[in-house]
Amino acid sequence: MKKIERVTELEKQYVMEVLDGEFSSKTSYKMVTRLEKEFAKKMHRKYAIAMVNGTATLHMALEAAGVGIGDEVICPPLTMSSSSLCVLQANAIPVFADVDNDTFLITADNIEKKITSKTKAIITVSLYGLSPDMDPIMEIAHKHGLKVIEDDAQCFLAKYKGRLVGTLGDMASFSFQSSKHMTAGEGGIVVTDDDELALKLRRYSGLGYGSIGLEKGRITKDDIQDPNYERHVILGWNYRPTDLVGAVALAQLERLDELVEMRKIAARHFLNAIKGCNWLRAQKVNDTDEHSYWAFCVVLDTNKVNWYEFRKKFMEFGGDGIYSAWKLSYMEPAFKNMNFLGREKLINNKYEYDYNKVKCPIAEYLQPRMLQFKTDYWDEADAMKQAEILKQTIDYFDKR
Repeated sequence: MKKIERVTELEKQYVMEVLDGEFSSKTSYKMVTRLEKEFAKKMHRKYAIAMVNGTATLHMALEAAGVGIGDEVICPPLTMSSSSLCVLQANAIPVFADVDNDTFLITADNIEKKITSKTKAIITVSLYGLSPDMDPIMEIAHKHGLKVIEDDAQCFLAKYKGRLVGTLGDMASFSFQSSKHMTAGEGGIVVTDDDELALKLRRYSGLGYGSIGLEKGRITKDDIQDPNYERHVILGWNYRPTDLVGAVALAQLERLDELVEMRKIAARHFLNAIKGCNWLRAQKVNDTDEHSYWAFCVVLDTNKVNWYEFRKKFMEFGGDGIYSAWKLSYMEPAFKNMNFLGREKLINNKYEYDYNKVKCPIAEYLQPRMLQFKTDYWDEADAMKQAEILKQTIDYFDKR
């Protein structure tokens, strides 16, 4: 029976190194710099640029890709809405493409149907820890001259056709938010192999400082003590993370393999629990791919059992609870009512885009039927107990 700690002495050691430095300019940002170098190496990419969270990373990736006013970005509706809110933050227009019924992921065919002369980029989401079918998506992107940004917030160390997820698009964004495979409470990072994109990511997330470079994430005393120093060469955002975030994330990165493996162990117990049940359907994983199971998700046949009734019985038997899938992004009040802090003028006046008319029928079918089970059990015995409760719940409704 496997058991690990979510936070160990290593995280505490690195945090104390930062605190012992008393945030001196001589020591500050060293942990973030170490994190960036090690994360790039781990993800087999040339560059990694850390930021305050996994929404800022997506926003900066869009800005680096040249997305701006009036441009369209294609993204899936079945995910946490940061994947489309970031498009609005870049003053662009989210365009929603439907997902696959079996994998729950955005597909090349649905993306191609949404491409127009205004399309500038595609955001793919590796939902629950599984990558979309990226080869045909990249082919379409190259054909139309579009940048592809992987949103891998829920997907660490998964594989697509034997290749590491995060190495497939032009850029890939990861999150260190508290529920993710590795965490610093918050934080995020973008990886890329492109020198130009990396420099833009660095400068745009660092207040547009001219002295920031590919390997330099912050300005120095020599810079700011020069009265002729010209700080800002371009508009930028202050999205840089703290060294405390860098310290915790670095320690978690060094432990990432075991952190991911614990979630996969939990998922295997859940998969065993649903074997033989024809009214619960798990996310399809192709033989060539590896799932990293940020969560374990199944689709419920609601003709057999009501969603709320299933959750209630699961919890009565001692289950930790069941999360629903997110409301489809275009069905959220912000989109339906166009509450975009003035950005609606860019959409209404110019393109007359109405999110009340958007239809993604497969996503709309899946979302109210999805049962999402947590996999962040650091003691395998806890995961086994939850899987047994799931099996008990299935047996109850089978016998009813």
